[in-house]
Amino acid sequence: MGSIRAVPEYKVKKLRLLTCAFACSPSGNLRLGNGEAVLGWNLVTQLARFHEVHVLTHPSNREGIEKRPAEPAHPTLHFHFFELPRWLSVLQKLQGCFQVYAYLWQIQAYFVARRLHGEIRFDAFHHITYANDWGASYVGAFLPIPYLRGPCGGAQRTPRRYLSEYALHNRFWERVRAGMGWILRHDPFFVRGQARAQKILVCNRESLQALPRRFQHKAIFFPVNGISSEDLKIIASRNGSKGPQNDGATAAGSVPRREFRVFSAGRLIALKGYRLAIRAFGLFAGQHPEAKLDIVGEGPDLSRLQDLVSSLQLGDQVRLPGWMARDEVLATMCSCDVFLFPSFRDGGGAVVIEAMAAGKPVICMDLAGPGMHVTEDCGIKIPAGSPLETVELIAQALERLYRDRELRGRMGEAARRRAEQMYTWDHLGERLQQIYQEALGAHSPEA
Repeated sequence: MGSIRAVPEYKVKKLRLLTCAFACSPSGNLRLGNGEAVLGWNLVTQLARFHEVHVLTHPSNREGIEKRPAEPAHPTLHFHFFELPRWLSVLQKLQGCFQVYAYLWQIQAYFVARRLHGEIRFDAFHHITYANDWGASYVGAFLPIPYLRGPCGGAQRTPRRYLSEYALHNRFWERVRAGMGWILRHDPFFVRGQARAQKILVCNRESLQALPRRFQHKAIFFPVNGISSEDLKIIASRNGSKGPQNDGATAAGSVPRREFRVFSAGRLIALKGYRLAIRAFGLFAGQHPEAKLDIVGEGPDLSRLQDLVSSLQLGDQVRLPGWMARDEVLATMCSCDVFLFPSFRDGGGAVVIEAMAAGKPVICMDLAGPGMHVTEDCGIKIPAGSPLETVELIAQALERLYRDRELRGRMGEAARRRAEQMYTWDHLGERLQQIYQEALGAHSPEA
């Protein structure tokens, strides 16, 4: 698999940092969002490598934090759990109301932060999760210390021409989401926080473009997803155990004789674009009976996807096996030929980085997070057009990678290098330290 880039040592000016991570757990938090919780956990633990870190977080994260796997202790990491009055908990269960709960929680966070600041006297505040680019941070807006925000996303929207892929109720909620995003970006408390921020970390082009021009000079691209050293070890062991593969393809234009495996994973919801993926695979697989597509995950679109597979008579080539444990997902990913992820508006797309780390060429939309992760060297990005155009371009990309094993190998190797060099959490921790240095003069590298 190759060696992992060594992390440089730093001489650090130790700060007393206050952070806000509403979602924060090493194993994820289904109630608050698994991806958000993993992001929160990884960034606060990275900050704790260098600073004394106090974390404002929700009590539903406590179990995951306290039962985390055995690992080096973080004596400089302190958690402060609090929640809203119990009678407001109903907001967490009503569709469309959870963000109201999260917003009110941020107001309470300010009063907790003000009390703690009176006791500890923090050097800076960093808002981490929720990692959206439209929610006000009352701590950032009013606590009189330097403020950093992010990484954040949320400005990404489903292109209008793809709304036809959504069921009627999904279209309604897409419009509600867009409208609420516009309103909250004009919230005076949000605007005050953005004006006070020293740096605003954004995870995709759409979130940069959503910033008012007067704030764009503060923006820095920073992903909301990374990969751990433990996952890299699992991937290395899986890739190392596969042994040589004799597919009979030795050059561009030659045709593999073995099974050609396309893989995808994610929640089965409309914005992931799986209906387009199945239709595109159907175009490609009509001439290639040895091709197989696995889409791993659960979600409300499962029956719609099963009906589509049946109507296209792809039951022998497209499988929807449901949920898999993480180790199984990584193992299946390592054994595939191509990773396909046609999501319309993923701000991050953690599974794309995992596929890159596994050395797989990626086919994705040139949108939001995946559009930032994947370069021309390590995959094929599909421009947003009409659904029909997208289906045809995905089918063409599959055909191209099917016929050219050397191209698959080059792209996979480039993807692996990019993941290891840019997306390991330790690397992202070092990058965050550079940002702190720019914003606060927090440390200087060893000579």
